Amino acid sequence: MNRITLGRTGLEVSVLGLGAGGDSRLGSGRIAEAESLRLVRAAIERGVSFIDTAEAYGTEGLVGKALREVPRDSVVLSTKKTTRLEAPLRQEDVVSSLHASLDRLGTDHVDVYHLHGVLPHQYADLRERIVPVLLRLREQGKIRFLGITEAFAADPTHAMLEQALLDDVWDVVMVGFNLLNQSARARVFPLTRAKDIGTLIMFAVRRALSRPERLRELLADLAARGKVSPELGDEGLERLLEGERASSLPDAAYRFCRDEPGAHVILSGTSSVEHLLENVRSIEAPPLSARARERLIRAFAQVDDVSGH
Repeated sequence: MNRITLGRTGLEVSVLGLGAGGDSRLGSGRIAEAESLRLVRAAIERGVSFIDTAEAYGTEGLVGKALREVPRDSVVLSTKKTTRLEAPLRQEDVVSSLHASLDRLGTDHVDVYHLHGVLPHQYADLRERIVPVLLRLREQGKIRFLGITEAFAADPTHAMLEQALLDDVWDVVMVGFNLLNQSARARVFPLTRAKDIGTLIMFAVRRALSRPERLRELLADLAARGKVSPELGDEGLERLLEGERASSLPDAAYRFCRDEPGAHVILSGTSSVEHLLENVRSIEAPPLSARARERLIRAFAQVDDVSGH
């Protein structure tokens, strides 16, 4: 498995990270617990050393159970505190939530602890009231590094991260980036690279890039709005990938994200060991040609308002 240093954290991690959320999250009801545990262990056996979960996913317990026999320092654990609540997030809730996450994960510390899915209008309040709590928890050794994740489906232009990256408190950010919406290249990665902030890439492949019918609908809509060429709306992405040795569109999409300057860990959520191994092969595959990459960049240069969900 390809490995990379996660920015200024200094953590050496696998380029592919196992995401325990999303539509096909572990323990989603479609697969038995035993299969979820087998999936986590299969990921580790294939060299995946970064695992991301959250209290909102309901998968911390499964991850913790799967890691019981694994040396703690062999895996980088990332989890998150929900912020989108009916009432403002209280300081004491952060402390109790972290302790509950640690119990479920079966560990005494989290490597990266994020504020989860922060919307642009929430950021200033969370920065003022909640970050001091996170810093105290870090001083106590319960958190190693501070992270923040955007709500990409609701905030595809990265308005929250553009605020957050002006502050020098975040060691890691989770950002949406895929070949359909590449706006993070101009709006996020220059700032993360300048400050050596680690990046976790979400939405590398979601519904639009894994379901042909959804992709056709999205491309037709983008073409009707003048965001992509009419030809792309009619023909799809096959022409842009002509001559590439890509086994599938998701394969090309993972490789596209992997080779983006400023991208560190590419997150993959799955409930299937077979699907996991396909994604591992994509991350380990040769890069797309420079010609194909340039075609994909030019084709979606005007798109910044979709997530690919």
